Amino acid sequence: MTTRINTTIITDALQSLLNKPVRWGVTVILAGLLLGNAASAQERTITLEEAIKLGLETSKTLKLSQTKIEQAVSQYNQAKDLALPTGTASFMYSRAQIPANTLNLGEESLSLPKSANANLGIVSVEEVIYGGGRLRYAKESTDLLIQVARLDADRDREQIAFNIVNAYYNLYRVIQSKGVVEQNLKAIDQQIHQAQRFFEQGLVTKNDVLRFQLQRANIELNGIDLDNNRKIVNYDLLILLGLPEDTQLNIAQIADARRNVAPLESYRDSALVIRQEIRQQDLRTKVSETNIKNIQAQKLPTLAATAGLYYVNASANPFPNTGKYITPLTAGLALSWNFGSLWTNKNKVIEARIQRQESVINKDIVTDNIKTKVNQSYQNYIKAINKIKLLETSIAQATENNRILTSKYANSTASATDRADAETLLYQAQINLELAKADAGLAYYNLLKSTGKLTK
Repeated sequence: MTTRINTTIITDALQSLLNKPVRWGVTVILAGLLLGNAASAQERTITLEEAIKLGLETSKTLKLSQTKIEQAVSQYNQAKDLALPTGTASFMYSRAQIPANTLNLGEESLSLPKSANANLGIVSVEEVIYGGGRLRYAKESTDLLIQVARLDADRDREQIAFNIVNAYYNLYRVIQSKGVVEQNLKAIDQQIHQAQRFFEQGLVTKNDVLRFQLQRANIELNGIDLDNNRKIVNYDLLILLGLPEDTQLNIAQIADARRNVAPLESYRDSALVIRQEIRQQDLRTKVSETNIKNIQAQKLPTLAATAGLYYVNASANPFPNTGKYITPLTAGLALSWNFGSLWTNKNKVIEARIQRQESVINKDIVTDNIKTKVNQSYQNYIKAINKIKLLETSIAQATENNRILTSKYANSTASATDRADAETLLYQAQINLELAKADAGLAYYNLLKSTGKLTK
């Protein structure tokens, strides 16, 4: 949350300082800087759902994925444009000099002018009537590539969401562990105070006091590591969420990691239907099949309708002048056939069929990898839940052991070493439980990601 300061109080205080001698100027400036820094400090408590939503909205990777989709759509539109009529226009002027301009034909002769001018303009339009299906196959192929690009974006979306979940739980680990550290520092301070009092009464030795003080130092070292880790994890999460870098994030209450899970087969079957990678391989197989048809279509002739307009002017003036030009109009059909493709495309078809076979094999490989990942995620989640149950039992035992040794130490029937060891065991069990809860929560979301349901 943002630090709030009563502006009325600040204004009155500053006005009071300004009414004093000039020597208070430095004080006013320092006060303003301190208040400004305090106001700029930000804290924000965020839920996991808010973090995922915010991260997806600001993700640069998803913006890049969107540009790839737009590029695929552009290629599809270009394929559709190939079905539109094509048109060309040209104009040419030429001048011929004829030094030898007389041609003898026996008794008669033909004389040409010393020079001649020619203006030739051509406008033509062509519309393909039949091209062996090549235009249709080009549109089908690019449409399939659009679907592949969209699935890429969906996969990126799943990965980004999981990265946010991972960073969120890492921050949760640090914060919860830091809370345990602070709780144990308070407890060990009480033990140090009690040990000093016993030492003053001659009930324990100086070594007993040092034992507790050493234990406190070790806990403090752990706290320093956690503070450093929090800064790192907090910054990483801020980058993922696109938040200001001076924000300190706090974790809202997370849901209990222990959830009812379906049988493994249910998650595996869902993954084989939902996962983007499998659907992409199906689309790539269709692209390969379309490519085979397109190559085979290149063996067929092409029929096109043509229309043309010619402007022929034999004068030096390129502009129309009565009696000096003609404008023939033409219309017809053009049939062309590159029959050399009957033998030159043979190996292209073989290559395209090999690519199709690669897509089929890749799908089998991806399917096996997904099955393996789902099984691994499922087993890790079950293990994390069982670990929580075991640690809860360990904490109950460590708590009771710590209570007994606290009583014995107070009655001088247990040593300081036994007392410190009991408290260390409880402290470690508490830390391990918080870490296990975070691991279980993360394992559950990893299971959702392995089935393709994380952002569904």
